[in-house]
Amino acid sequence: MKLMLITGTRKGIGHSLALLYLQAGFQVVGCSRGNASIEHDNYVHYCVDVSDEKAVSYMVKDIKKHHGIIDVLLNNAGMASMNHLLTTTMSKAKQVFETNFFGTFLFSREVAKQMMRKKQGVIINYSTVAVALNLEGEAVYAASKSAIESLTRISAKELGQFGIRVNAIGPTPVETDLIRQVPKEKLDELLNAQVIKRFGTVADIKNVIDFFISEKSHFITGQVVYLGGVMR
Repeated sequence: MKLMLITGTRKGIGHSLALLYLQAGFQVVGCSRGNASIEHDNYVHYCVDVSDEKAVSYMVKDIKKHHGIIDVLLNNAGMASMNHLLTTTMSKAKQVFETNFFGTFLFSREVAKQMMRKKQGVIINYSTVAVALNLEGEAVYAASKSAIESLTRISAKELGQFGIRVNAIGPTPVETDLIRQVPKEKLDELLNAQVIKRFGTVADIKNVIDFFISEKSHFITGQVVYLGGVMR
């Protein structure tokens, strides 16, 4: 049974993906700032702030102690910020980068330390089509995801010698809590910029994740795949 760690599993896409991979026969470890929202024999939950270095380090070590070395890391936890540059506060900018970038960095670093012992492992990060489209009103959010894309490409080079592959997925908007506060005209503008003009689904995201973690994809690393026909 393969062991998958998914960050941000209390709700939204992370919650849905955790359930789908449990159904697919994975052992899933999840985390969030709040208590677990999933009850399953093969699911374990940690209450962790993904930007807390000590907590992340402890969590990853504890997973190895009780469940073994992680096969797949899905850095799903993230937050959006739909603010104009001039109205974005410093505290909000820090919060976005702490959750999106530093959370991804910390889990990638700690999990990779274990994966290198097995000489194999897959890390999947999250970007967004907002990077490729240079969306107005999302400067800080897109900047945090641009940093993740750079982290993805360079860490793929640095970790490749240990048999660890690192890729990223750039989803289009998915109808979850994350976009409920986004004005309709903003969403319409984004959908019209896509080749395939519809919202994304969890199934669309899982399809790319399945491709990345497939044993047949052992020659794929350092790539960012955008959904919806968005091109950079």
